[in-house]
Amino acid sequence: MTISHILALFVAILFVGAGVYKILDPFTWAHNLEVFKVPYQISLPATLLLAISEVFGGVLILVPRFRRWGAALVSLLLIAFMAYIGYHYKELIGQDCTCFPWLKRTIGPPFFAGDAGFLLAAILAGVWAKPSFGKRGAAVMLGAVAVFAGVSYGSALTHQNGLKAPDSTIVDGKPYSLQHGRIFLFFYDPNCMHCDHAAKTMSKFNWKSDVTVIAIPTREQHFAEAFLHDTKLKAVTSLEVDKLKSVFQFTDPPYGVVLENGHQKTPVPHYEDAEPEATLRQVGFIE
Repeated sequence: MTISHILALFVAILFVGAGVYKILDPFTWAHNLEVFKVPYQISLPATLLLAISEVFGGVLILVPRFRRWGAALVSLLLIAFMAYIGYHYKELIGQDCTCFPWLKRTIGPPFFAGDAGFLLAAILAGVWAKPSFGKRGAAVMLGAVAVFAGVSYGSALTHQNGLKAPDSTIVDGKPYSLQHGRIFLFFYDPNCMHCDHAAKTMSKFNWKSDVTVIAIPTREQHFAEAFLHDTKLKAVTSLEVDKLKSVFQFTDPPYGVVLENGHQKTPVPHYEDAEPEATLRQVGFIE
């Protein structure tokens, strides 16, 4: 039926767009999932699994002979989304939700109404479609989506590691080279309690003598000196946040970057449980 094709196209655009959006920028989306209470230990694999499922479901529902299977998968994903958000509703209400790249939404009653509408569209597209067939073809499509996700993840990982730092930054009013030695860049918001806790935790680390910690306030830069004094973090200060963030991109602080001789060795995005101590110890920046 024509209406089935129209609904399927609508749902496919939503889900393929959402999945590709995540596949192309998995690290940012992993952080977004952490904001939505997903443990950081599984946020990245969860992002990749979700992205593959969304693209696969969107492609299946677009192809008439796979439409019912795609409608079933998409419906399960939507029900799971709504159930998860409903479970964490009190914690997440008002939070921005950009699961679908062209739809800017926040968590609240309209969110559930919107997802219910998407769910109805998927169900109707499947009900008015012929029974699905061709498991081998569907499996090939799944494999292609998984390969695409793997290649994109590898590319994102390569760009995360080995990034070249700017030649220098202004530290405490003077040019400071970022091309030599071992440096830890720590981006923070002086009014962020998570950042405050992270800095206090790192102040207790036994840093190697050849490591320089450069603290970069992302806002309210006039509080930089007071922040370091209150947290007792032994660091020098750079106020060139835009210059550094243009290379080492992230969403929200706290965020860290391990530099060795001018190149990023690893990002340090997590500051809870065993992190960042485990990563900093692994790269040899602390005893």
